[in-house]
Order: sequence, then C-alpha cells, then structure tokens
Amino acid sequence: MTVSEQNDMAGWPPEGTVFPVSHIDLAVLPGEHPFHLRELTAVRENWAREVHANPALFDGRMVFQHHVSIRDGVVKGEAYIAPFSTFLWWRKQRAQGGFHLFAFAVAISSDGALIAIRMAPHTANPGQVYCAAGSMDESDIVDGHCDVEGNMRREVLEETGLDLDDAVVEPGYYGTHLNRSVTLFRIFRFPWTAEDMLRRIEAHMLVSEEDEVDGAVAIRSADPSAHHYSAAMLPILAWYFGGDK
Repeated sequence: MTVSEQNDMAGWPPEGTVFPVSHIDLAVLPGEHPFHLRELTAVRENWAREVHANPALFDGRMVFQHHVSIRDGVVKGEAYIAPFSTFLWWRKQRAQGGFHLFAFAVAISSDGALIAIRMAPHTANPGQVYCAAGSMDESDIVDGHCDVEGNMRREVLEETGLDLDDAVVEPGYYGTHLNRSVTLFRIFRFPWTAEDMLRRIEAHMLVSEEDEVDGAVAIRSADPSAHHYSAAMLPILAWYFGGDK
C-alpha cells in the first residue's frame, strides 16, 4: 500500500475486524465519478470482455463511493452514480479513488442460525454465499444521501421474500472492511426456525421475478470452508459465532 493510499484510509480500524458504527453519513454528489471519467476507455473494453463471458450481466447504475472515512465509529462517504461496468473494472484492481460500500441485514433464525443466500451462476458473484444484499442504487437515495436501512429492506424482500418488519432489530450498526470494500451490517432476529425461514425463501423463489439467487443456506458456525463465502462474510461469521458480540 502506498503512502497516498494509507492517507486515504487514515484512522480506519484494522482490516477484518468488526467495529461499532455510531453514525452513517453517505452523501451522493451530482456529476460523474472521477474514476469513471479517468478509466472510461478501459471500462468499455473490460465490459465487452465481461459480457462476452457472461451475456446475462446488466450494466445498471449504482452508488459508487469516491471517498470514505471511518473514525471513532462514524462512517462518512461521498459517492456518485456510476455504471455497474465502472465498478466491475474498479473491482479488478481496487484502485485508489474508489470504495465499495454495501449493507448486510444479518438475518438470524429463532434457533440461532444465520440465514444467507447463494448467488446464481450467471451473476457477477457466481456461487458466492452471503447475506441477502445488493449495491445501493438511485432508488436508495433520499435527500441526497444513501438510505442504508431502506436498501437493506428492499434487497432482503426482493431476494428472499422476508420482511424485516417481522424481525426484532438489535440496536446499532456494525462495520468491517477489507481491500477498500466496506460492509455495514445490523442484526435482525426473526421469530421462525432456520427450517421455516429456508422454506419461506424457497417458496418466494418459485414466484419471484428475481433470478439472481440460487438458493438459501442456514449457517451455524464460523467455519470458513463450510460454503463458498464472499470475503465480506468471514469477519462477520467469526464475530457472531466466536462470541465476541
């Protein structure tokens, strides 16, 4: 990591640790993301390769962070709306000038399992297992800022059919980060067993137009080899099942 990159992330907690979040302020600015403008030719060339390999990809518009600061539990960011193709190119190099920030609603069953989804083969994260979630987009912007809870509610409902209003939410958010990717998460405890929740999700998949989810799993340990986990899941599993919460 260069000195410039270190300054870009000055004051951040160590990578892979879970920390409490006391305040979230994620502004979305007008105009184009500087990384998008700087890398436009490379973005287009990479997108052509990505679509050739996976024609199901869709170049939607998403909230892509430019600056993020994490200090004393306060997470602040400045983002722009950018094409998904720009994010995919950035993700290959994790270049300075960009951050990926997303939110997990950590769904817990009445018998203590963490309920996650497995992504379908045609998605940008094929086979990966993580909490039902998606990058923030224009529908998640309220008064020029990201509505984190609104994003979580929408994504969980779309992907699983579960309504976060049916859960008891634990107070406060937590965060973790790895390789310029920031995860904000909150614990939601549902009144149903893991078996019941998986059954509900499977029934939803039969009638849903959402085709990005390949199935749901009940996680009962921090074993990193139990599933093909997204890297963002590992610190959360270690924290939750390791008894540190």
